[in-house]
Amino acid sequence: MDQLSTGTIVIIAACALVLIVGAVKRRTEWMLNVLMRGILGTIAIYFINNALRGFGIPVEVGINPVTVLTSGILGFPGLVALYGIGFYKLL
Repeated sequence: MDQLSTGTIVIIAACALVLIVGAVKRRTEWMLNVLMRGILGTIAIYFINNALRGFGIPVEVGINPVTVLTSGILGFPGLVALYGIGFYKLL
């Protein structure tokens, strides 16, 4: 191998490493974001259920892996959808 091709391989390897590090960081950030939204969504479900029970409205969303993932992945719109389904069942 000559000097030019060795330098090219080193540059390509460095670029690939930077791309891999960026992808891992972005994926970790995404997973942390979903985890935090899931925790906050679970807390919100608990308090909304208590508030609705206090007002005498018989709609309750259970806290289980499906609802935690729904609120974690979709965020606030997922939480609204869960309660929308609950109110639809009430009809």
